[in-house]
Amino acid sequence: MTLEMPLLAKLDAEDDFDGWRAAARTAALLDIPAEGLHWQVGGQFADLFAGATEPPLPPAPAGAAFAVPRPFIALAEDVILHRDAERFGLLYAMLLRLRDAPRRIEDETDPLRRRLEAMAKAVRRDIHKMRAFLRFREVTEEDGQPRYVAWFEPEHHIVRANAGFFQRRFASMRWSILTPDIAIHWDGTTLDEGPGATRDEAPDGDPTEAVWKTYYASIFNPARLKTHAMLKEMPKKYWKNMPETALVPQLIAGAQARETEMVAATQNVKRTGPGGNAGDALAALREEAAHCRRCPLWKPATQTVFGEGPADAALLFIGEQPGDQEDLAGRPFVGPAGHVFDRALAEAGVDRARAYVSNAVKHFKFEPRGKRRIHAKPNAGEIEACRWWIDQERAIVRPKVTVALGATAAQSLLGKAVTISKLRGEPIALPDGSEGWVTVHPSFLLRVPDADRKAEEYARFVEDLRRIGERVGELAG
Repeated sequence: MTLEMPLLAKLDAEDDFDGWRAAARTAALLDIPAEGLHWQVGGQFADLFAGATEPPLPPAPAGAAFAVPRPFIALAEDVILHRDAERFGLLYAMLLRLRDAPRRIEDETDPLRRRLEAMAKAVRRDIHKMRAFLRFREVTEEDGQPRYVAWFEPEHHIVRANAGFFQRRFASMRWSILTPDIAIHWDGTTLDEGPGATRDEAPDGDPTEAVWKTYYASIFNPARLKTHAMLKEMPKKYWKNMPETALVPQLIAGAQARETEMVAATQNVKRTGPGGNAGDALAALREEAAHCRRCPLWKPATQTVFGEGPADAALLFIGEQPGDQEDLAGRPFVGPAGHVFDRALAEAGVDRARAYVSNAVKHFKFEPRGKRRIHAKPNAGEIEACRWWIDQERAIVRPKVTVALGATAAQSLLGKAVTISKLRGEPIALPDGSEGWVTVHPSFLLRVPDADRKAEEYARFVEDLRRIGERVGELAG
């Protein structure tokens, strides 16, 4: 279509996806270029150069149609909710591309697609924040019945799209959600909407708030401080709307003080008797680790499997993670790999009872296979989340030699991924002045299929342990 001036597409609201879809399809069927279409939302123009004198978009030709990939529809449904006024035109420009070349939706290097994906991601993040951080407060209405009112300030036009979530979750409760742009109200049967509100129109508190604060303070654990949802993903602008956030500064200060005290204790322990105060510090650390929530692995696991052994051990072993039997028993290296480990230590002349044995990751990571739980390798994030614990164990025990059994343990000890074959059998200077050694994990020996090679690898593992035991004797003497 040849245009003398741009045409005007009108939408009912900022989140009017159906209106945008109908207008964009019509414009594409009329072959209107992206720059030939301006957008109006209600009485407001979304385009900077749009004007009231522009002619409206005419009807589409009868019977004309075209298809676009389904992923684009899902993308557009999210992008429409973004607050960027250019979103309508950007989506229409992408629609024109896909009309002629549908597979372009798969081009991850396309700048336009990447911009739209970023907008959709921001919208989804805002939807999540509304669901996670909105707090209702109770008020009594004129009929004496309670209504629960919440205040939220979304970054994008997500309120109507999110209403169904709250309607389903709080189906039997009368509630209202107030935002600067729109308010939505549910009476148990009907969902209504009204004009935007101000923060002053929302209640400040209710009788249950003190109870909630007490509960929240009781579950705030120092071990969760660095991955706590409130600190990790909630901007401070939401804090004023949540009763528990008033407690956060003092809880953080208390948690940090407790952590500082524990670290100081590990660095200044006096060893009187077998372990002395170091044993008390390990016991306190074990208790803290039992409530660890630094990564999601605690959820399916039976329990935290902490290290064990003398608090003044000169030799410390780090494995990968507890297995199925360790998870149930609550002790490291008691399963099949543990039996191989014990036998190899005995042949190498190393007394396990005089060594401290732990794992890089304290919870069992597995994949369920029927009634069985199959070991799954920890990822870099899970290893890093658990490094705090193994670092504190080493700071308390102060071993002369720390042995990393396998790649996961080596990554935890050295702070980076390494190749076992390149480091195996040679001492590594550690920042605290002690030595590190790297060898294979006993479970590796269980997986070697060839009997001759298995015997060869086992003998090599025993030799590694023998050399390590001799080195500990040299350093301790």
